[in-house]
Amino acid sequence: MGDLLLVRHGETEWSRSGRHTSFTDLPLTPLGEQQAKALAPLLSGRRFCLVLTSPLRRAAHTARLAGLEEAEIEPDLHEWNYGAYEGITTRQIRRARPDWQLWRDGTPPGPDGQPGESPEEVGERADRVLSRVDSALTQGGGDALLIAHGHFLRVLTARRLGLPPQDGRLFQLATGTLGRLSTEHGNHVIAEWNLRPQPA
Repeated sequence: MGDLLLVRHGETEWSRSGRHTSFTDLPLTPLGEQQAKALAPLLSGRRFCLVLTSPLRRAAHTARLAGLEEAEIEPDLHEWNYGAYEGITTRQIRRARPDWQLWRDGTPPGPDGQPGESPEEVGERADRVLSRVDSALTQGGGDALLIAHGHFLRVLTARRLGLPPQDGRLFQLATGTLGRLSTEHGNHVIAEWNLRPQPA
């Protein structure tokens, strides 16, 4: 069976400043574009049975710049819906809610019908994606690759390892990096994490 590869999109203005970004469809910064292009050598030469990207342009553009023209849009790869906390930082949130933790409390509803999400709701989306991944990997023909967002991919990693969604807090994931989830003796494991090409 092949591996599951995870790519977090390249840098955006809000990821650089720590602002929560889910439904705001920001472009990559110039550095983010460089990060995406730099992923191409790490992915070239691999055979993929499934390549999925979030519908948001920062992820889809990362896929294209990394040479993944065949990526299919998967709505469930959307970032955690931050609801009322869209566009603000954890520090700002904690001025009003000093004990707030994303991984425990989730986010409240926001404007324009944005519902916010709990860790469990994000975990349900991750489980649906993993079911699709497992179906593709069972049929063989290569690895599966997901291009998405930091918090969502951290939840998905926790679920892949048999952990609750809240344990995504344990897997820090930088922009423009690659992770590889594999198996060892029948167990899902992290084989590589936060990979970037080595400078020449």
